[in-house]
Amino acid sequence: MSENNRFFYNTLKRIALLSDTHGFIDQTIVKHLQDADEIWHAGDFGNVAVSDYLSAIKPLKGVYGNVDGQELRKIHPLHQKFQSEGVNVWMTHIGGYPGNYAPEIKKTIYTERPSLFISGHSHILKVMPDPKIPGMLHINPGAAGVHGFHHVRTMVKFTIDKNKICELDVIELGQRASLESKNILS
Repeated sequence: MSENNRFFYNTLKRIALLSDTHGFIDQTIVKHLQDADEIWHAGDFGNVAVSDYLSAIKPLKGVYGNVDGQELRKIHPLHQKFQSEGVNVWMTHIGGYPGNYAPEIKKTIYTERPSLFISGHSHILKVMPDPKIPGMLHINPGAAGVHGFHHVRTMVKFTIDKNKICELDVIELGQRASLESKNILS
């Protein structure tokens, strides 16, 4: 394989995106991480064990959430702003969504204009463009854990291919109720 072909094939990246695990990881989540190149976590890990476990599976990018203590805040920042395969990404836990951004996000999102804005916190799955920022996609993967008001646990997987987000899949992980006994970190 020539050097040029190797570069071409490396322009795809499969992302597994989750949030609000609140200390909970089960085999259903793990199964959906296996074909990812990277795991991104939009905050509320719940404990360092979740961060350590995920980073042992695949490279991990994450932000801390409002329930995460000082130990996690030393590992993960409040905001992650980075580029992945030509896509400018901004990930934070409490960010809101198009038309209803958190006040501190609203101050700069229209000037920074990321291609992909990711937040968690609400436990509400949302995938939507922002009509005021052409080409920007907002993703909140919902909640993968068992704590909160959500009924169905969710995460999102997508591919970044030559600066485009494609093959976006919403993954339903099962009902929230009565799963704590299946936590592989307990």
